[in-house]
Amino acid sequence: MAQASAQTSATNGARTMPTPQDIRAVAPALENYAQGVVLGDLWKRPGLSARDRSIVTVAALIARAQTVELPYYLDLAIDNGVKPSELSEIITHLAFYTGWANAMNAIPAAREVFRSRNIGADQLPPASGPQLPLDEAAEAQRATRVRQQFGEITPSLVQYTTDVLFRDLWLRPGLAPRDRSLVTVSALVATGQVAQITYHLNRAMDNGLTREEAGEVLGHLAFYAGWPNAFSAAPVVKEVIEKRPR
Repeated sequence: MAQASAQTSATNGARTMPTPQDIRAVAPALENYAQGVVLGDLWKRPGLSARDRSIVTVAALIARAQTVELPYYLDLAIDNGVKPSELSEIITHLAFYTGWANAMNAIPAAREVFRSRNIGADQLPPASGPQLPLDEAAEAQRATRVRQQFGEITPSLVQYTTDVLFRDLWLRPGLAPRDRSLVTVSALVATGQVAQITYHLNRAMDNGLTREEAGEVLGHLAFYAGWPNAFSAAPVVKEVIEKRPR
């Protein structure tokens, strides 16, 4: 893993991922866990596909602005079936859910990976175009609830949430709703934003994420975002799952 990514050129001053030899010279146990537990077990668990694990990992790294490992995991994501157009949409989506700067930080790594694979504009989603169908009733209910709660305090936030997020970003066809939800939930867990998980996990499960997959996302993110973030999210995920009909 490390050897492959260490060969990726550093861009815009980004650091290169350490090789296994580098890791062993500093923390032999860390290299042992990486090979034996993360690569040897976690990525092989059947509860979440390799493609989904790639989506979760890329989302967590971008959300946490951890770009050292990003070139390797972007390459791995493509190998695992994530399309370049989907990676493009993931980065764009995370600009809204983890901040503009975090998305911009991912651009150099993605640009280098795309260049190395001869991925051009013809493989990327257009800036605008036809959208997915909107559930007008559900969106009207969501918009009304948010407007009643926060319209007088922050009308700009309410307006952009409706016009840009839910009537534009979430309707972009370059990323399936289920995958867009998976990206969002992963980013929320990875950054400790537990207050937002209930809504978005319910939305994710409405979009097709299963109970087993939701649980596996937490186990996966424990390694990529830390045990405290995974366990902080666990009670919320448990409550959502238990309240949903089987």
